[in-house]
Amino acid sequence: MPKPRALVVLVPLLLLTACGTEGGAGSGGADTVSPDLPLAGTAWKVEAVTVDGRRSAAPDGALVDFQENGRVSGNGGCNAFGAAVAVRGDTLTVTDQQVTAMACADDRGAFETELLKAFSGPLKGTLKGDALRLTSADGRNDLELTAEPAAPLRGTTWKIDGLVEGDTASSLPDGSGAKARFVLGADGRVTGNLGCNNFSATARLDEKARTLTVEGPAATTRMMCTSPQMKLETKLYELLDGPLTYRLNHRTLTLTDASGEGLTATAAAR
Repeated sequence: MPKPRALVVLVPLLLLTACGTEGGAGSGGADTVSPDLPLAGTAWKVEAVTVDGRRSAAPDGALVDFQENGRVSGNGGCNAFGAAVAVRGDTLTVTDQQVTAMACADDRGAFETELLKAFSGPLKGTLKGDALRLTSADGRNDLELTAEPAAPLRGTTWKIDGLVEGDTASSLPDGSGAKARFVLGADGRVTGNLGCNNFSATARLDEKARTLTVEGPAATTRMMCTSPQMKLETKLYELLDGPLTYRLNHRTLTLTDASGEGLTATAAAR
């Protein structure tokens, strides 16, 4: 009689073992979800874009910046763009694209069209060290990205790429902003070009209050430029007259005055 009793005990144990493994970590069940790609708060240089099997190298200044609020901003080498992004596991879905409408010289316009086409919809992300690859579901579109370190406020060449008025941001007027840039030096001076002439002035930076104040009249060259360049320069000089609140987001800098007017700038490629 002991043998039948042993069989009765064994059958429930086998059933429990089978139930315990169903849907577990080693079963490959459908409920298993990969950890989300750690993209929030990171910035990436665009190296190349492939659309319909055709690969194009990126121009200088092409970047993608994943923000903490479910948004992404970037630059295609000419125009700035923004979009919503949702990350689940190794898949990110890009929707609601918006882009400025500045005319782009050379092949930059064509590259931006390719970039925006590839950077849309669901994309599978592959992260290896400092390299990120985003690939469409059909494998025909692909972005190659390299991690960009955060830019320090001082010592970085900030390329002015837009104007701000309240909640509205716009690109620089056509033909005006190719030279517009500035550097905040460790010596307490700000130098650069605001569209036409080179300038230099004393600057006071309050990192606790997050304000930048250009003090005193700026020393400038006296070169005459095209009308769009001169208009931009006049506008930027007006904006720099007084304390400005600054917001630094990885490689993007925004300066605004008390009325909400200001400028946006991107760290120039090194």
